[in-house]
Amino acid sequence: MNKAEKKFRLYAIFVIFVLLTVLLTVINGVNFTMAANDADDITQKIADRQGSFGRVETVSEDIISEPKDRNFRMGPMGPDSPEINASIRYFTIAFSNKGENAETVAFNISAVLEDDAKQWAKSLLKEKTGWTKWSYRYRVYKKDGTTYVTVIDQGRELLPSFRILIISAIGEALCLIIGWFVLHSIARKIYAPIEDADRKQRNFIKSANKEFRLPLTIINGNTELAERKYGPDDQTRSTRRQIGKLNELVDKLGTIGIFDDGNMNISEVPVSEFLCAALDKHTENFVSHGIELTADIAPDITLLADPEAINKLIDELIDNAIKYSLTKAIFTLKSENGYVLLEAKNDTKLPDGPVNQIFDRFTTLENRKENSAGLGLSYVKEIVKAHNGRISATVFGGIFSIRITL
Repeated sequence: MNKAEKKFRLYAIFVIFVLLTVLLTVINGVNFTMAANDADDITQKIADRQGSFGRVETVSEDIISEPKDRNFRMGPMGPDSPEINASIRYFTIAFSNKGENAETVAFNISAVLEDDAKQWAKSLLKEKTGWTKWSYRYRVYKKDGTTYVTVIDQGRELLPSFRILIISAIGEALCLIIGWFVLHSIARKIYAPIEDADRKQRNFIKSANKEFRLPLTIINGNTELAERKYGPDDQTRSTRRQIGKLNELVDKLGTIGIFDDGNMNISEVPVSEFLCAALDKHTENFVSHGIELTADIAPDITLLADPEAINKLIDELIDNAIKYSLTKAIFTLKSENGYVLLEAKNDTKLPDGPVNQIFDRFTTLENRKENSAGLGLSYVKEIVKAHNGRISATVFGGIFSIRITL
């Protein structure tokens, strides 16, 4: 259940990250777009005045003579401010059609030398408008056969935007850290009842496993005595078959939670040999069920694992193939990128899509040919999980496939 908790936290924090990123990207994107539009409005005003703001306009005497109005007189902010022509830092260079004979039309900037400004403007002749050197906005326009390049310094105006961008990044990081700890607390509360129910289910299954064995042993002993005294008949044979099925079910119940304590005997397991031997042993079973068996097993595949668990895993996959195959079963074993890849496939009538629910306890699909408790593949998943592997089940094109990576 700890893995489920971690997945929940990871998925939740990923969703939070995506939402915050989208929100802050929109905010900062709109902010920088508005700054660019304001800069374009200013360069357009300069272009309308043939590259220069000209003299600073003064306030009329009528307004100055009325102190009350003057106290409350407020100009608009941004590019429409009456102070913009006095505060903007810019230069405009004019060029002939061939881009020669650079002439300074206006030069109201201290951060750039005039000769450098001419070279800079010349490099922008083929452009129209945009940003250059991070914080400078330019506009290229033509009037009366002359090409003008106006560049304005928007560093001071962009500074609040960059600060908002930095604050956004820091705020997002803090939100993710706080969210992780909050989700950690929430996840524990959410999964506590699930873990408790899972623990009770395991305890019940273990108790049922013990309780079933004694009556089955007695029934089996009584059947043997009846056969010795009266000889075997249809009733005793039927009883023995049912006892066999119940013993198989009890054995599977006993495997649930077997790896909870991490007690495994790890050694080098010859997986290729194990799979070949198991398939040879069940060949007649496949034939009797009318199933064509195909095996593609790479030789000398070994794995550090619990030998008994790997044998049980292979047996369960073969048993599942016999129960659910329609006409054919395919087993593949190979080494891929340093991992052991085992695939068990069979034809099916199930619709396409993932079917990972078959690894849940007591879960069976509608394609079964005989009754099943739905425990075999759940045990396979526990074995794979105990060996830090991955397992998945899918149906595609009428082929049911279990893929195991160890």
